[in-house]
Amino acid sequence: MKQQNQLRLYSDLSWLWPMWGDSHAGSEYEKYCNFIIEKVNKVEHKELKSLLNLGCGGGKNLNTLKKHYQCTGLDISADMLKLAKELNPECDFTQADMRSFDLGRKFDFVFIDDAVTYMLTRRDLEQVFIQAFNHLETGGMMVVTPDATTESFKQNETQIFHSIPSERYPDTEVVYVTTNYCRDVAAEQSEGVFVYLIRTHGELRIETEVHRFGLFPLQVWRELLLKTGFSIQEESYVEEGQSYTPFICLKP
Repeated sequence: MKQQNQLRLYSDLSWLWPMWGDSHAGSEYEKYCNFIIEKVNKVEHKELKSLLNLGCGGGKNLNTLKKHYQCTGLDISADMLKLAKELNPECDFTQADMRSFDLGRKFDFVFIDDAVTYMLTRRDLEQVFIQAFNHLETGGMMVVTPDATTESFKQNETQIFHSIPSERYPDTEVVYVTTNYCRDVAAEQSEGVFVYLIRTHGELRIETEVHRFGLFPLQVWRELLLKTGFSIQEESYVEEGQSYTPFICLKP
């Protein structure tokens, strides 16, 4: 996943990530993870003890998941893994591409969140599902949630986020602005423009970059998951007016 590794949010600007949303009690990360755990527990499966978080990033989801499972995080960015280790020192971590890794072991549960949106082709997306399937025990579970699909994508949608206080950077405030655009839905890709308004001691610094995302119809997700060998069920998760479709997947 070469693009993600080169993006500044996941390299020289990764220090901004811990201030972009809290990961502790009551946070959006905790609410989402608890929702997923509740839905997974309603499916008949083997006992889930070990968890592999593909594309774990800075480890905010793991901060909740580690309370329920023995967790391993995998990400392509060394800078993000460093943040994840600081937040979750009790977890194991591996630097690798989620499309082509081999950990030499299997897990009860594979958890994939928004990192999957960087899969730019159907083949890339399928490879992630194959790797997850191959690293699951029989009767194990996988959960994957598209950030956006062809059906849910909103052209020129713009969001503004404000940084949370940081002990490490007490004199820095950040405003994060993101806006999404798709030139051609048939191309199955979109782009997100990220703008970081960074003020340190009142002095303004502006950084920008463009992220490229895969954008597939829900039916493509269904077909690829079923082709990989999963049985699936779809859920609906609403967060701050945004609606998502988590796929709860069982390896028979």
